[in-house]
Amino acid sequence: MAVNKRRFSKRMVALFWMLLVSIGIGVLIAYEQISVLYVLATLALTGLLLIVAFADLESVGRGDGSDAA
Repeated sequence: MAVNKRRFSKRMVALFWMLLVSIGIGVLIAYEQISVLYVLATLALTGLLLIVAFADLESVGRGDGSDAA
């Protein structure tokens, strides 16, 4: 019997990352490193746009088996 026990749920992991990123942003603001924030925001936005650009959205279904087109 292979029981898949996760230590933390996906929601807790997401909250941990959100807390970590917000602390990092707060530290950069406190030390007045706004130019670093601009670069990080630009890289993050570019990464997000690349993920959306290469996503295979045609094969994404609703999950109930019906085609919505």
